Amino acid sequence: METAKYKRVVLKLSGESLAGDQGFGINPAVVESIALQIKAVRAQNIDVAAVVGGGNIWRGLAGSSNGMDRATADYMGMLATVMNALALQDALEKLNVDTRVQSAIEMRQVAEPYIRRKAIRHLEKGRVVIFGAGTGNPYFSTDTTAALRAAEIEADVILMAKKNTDGVYDSDPNHNPDAKKFDTLEYIEVLQRGLAVMDSTATSLCMDNHIPIVVFNIDDHKNILKVALGENIGTTVGGKA
Repeated sequence: METAKYKRVVLKLSGESLAGDQGFGINPAVVESIALQIKAVRAQNIDVAAVVGGGNIWRGLAGSSNGMDRATADYMGMLATVMNALALQDALEKLNVDTRVQSAIEMRQVAEPYIRRKAIRHLEKGRVVIFGAGTGNPYFSTDTTAALRAAEIEADVILMAKKNTDGVYDSDPNHNPDAKKFDTLEYIEVLQRGLAVMDSTATSLCMDNHIPIVVFNIDDHKNILKVALGENIGTTVGGKA
């Protein structure tokens, strides 16, 4: 196996990526496949932290657009991410991968509270750390959580696993057959052009802390290992190619 490019990565998984083709809920076969790839990444002595979304169970923005209080809807979304984190933990531990879930909202019966130093210590001991409940605050996305946690644990890169897309395009390739795919981008270009990589808060946080983002297709779960090893697939935002 080739030499790993990164020492410590944050893997950002959307809730939809855990649902598979069924589009909602948690698909155990898909979660197991992702867990197998995370195990393969750990086998290369790469520290792995993961941030999971909750869109397969609940979307705060959808709730608030239908009249629900925005903060309440966002807190419900945070709870959904913890459910996904526990599902991923279960799949990893069945593969004998030592794993910890840390939640930004305290729920000690099911997860540790998020403590930066403890998270780093887990990583140093070879454990996979899964961050649940977003930042613990409404109005912030799990993209922002990934950027924040990556900065806090001094990760080398954010691996942004996307469903049904293999990178960043200048327009929607599903509607524009002439859409151009970018191999590399600068943060400021993402912000100025409003490209669908992360939300602007997350992108700005990555720019300020010089954290590169690699956007790639999660539909082929082998891509997680390929990207962690530095293979040039998808789109790289920031950093040096």
